[in-house]
This record gives sequence, structure tokens and C-alpha cells, in this order.
Amino acid sequence: MMFIVRSAAGPPSSPAAEVKLARKTPQIVPGSTGKTDYFCIAEPEAMTGLRAEGLEVIELRDGWYADDTGGGIGISGHGKYWEIRDTLFSVKEAVGPLTESDQTEPASGDLVNVRGAIFGV
Repeated sequence: MMFIVRSAAGPPSSPAAEVKLARKTPQIVPGSTGKTDYFCIAEPEAMTGLRAEGLEVIELRDGWYADDTGGGIGISGHGKYWEIRDTLFSVKEAVGPLTESDQTEPASGDLVNVRGAIFGV
């Protein structure tokens, strides 16, 4: 699960939470001055532990969270599925639901008639 730890004191030190991306906290957020958003992945129970340490933990909802360099993170499944993007069009890393095609390896040496597959010609 992905969530944000918002802090002015650096990333969370918990080994249960892995930081995947950091950005300056958007100015639209009250009290954002000097804070950084750390996008972390961990089990849902880790959020409870981080909150108990006094950290500000924000659960993510479906949407786009821009970073400071033109990329960002796309979230779906309320934090379960995510994509880290270098740009709007290039996926750097992703976690999502498994599909049948993810579970099977393509046969080596198979050729595909692209024109036929797309246009039926």
C-alpha cells in the first residue's frame, strides 16, 4: 500500500516503510512551509505505527500526485496499485493487479502479423 508521510524532519526511519519518491509539500496545503511529502510503501499496519511515532500520515486516494520534476505517481485502488512516472508518458515502476497475461510467458519465436491483428488484413 502507498501513502504519504509529511515531515520537516526527513524521511521516516521505520524499516517497515520504503520511500519511493519525495516532493516538496504543495503550497496549497496549510502549514506546508519547509515540509516534504515522502511517498512510502508498506503494509497498512505500518501506517498505524508511524502515526504512533507522531508522524503525519496521509492515505492516498485514486488520482495523480505530481512530483517536482515533471513526473509523479498515479494511484488506483486507494493506494493498492500505483505507478511512478518520470514523465506523464513513461512508467518507471508500477504495482498493479495481476492479469492473465502477466502470469504467462510469451512463446519465444512467435511472430505477430501486426497489420492483421489491428486491421484484420
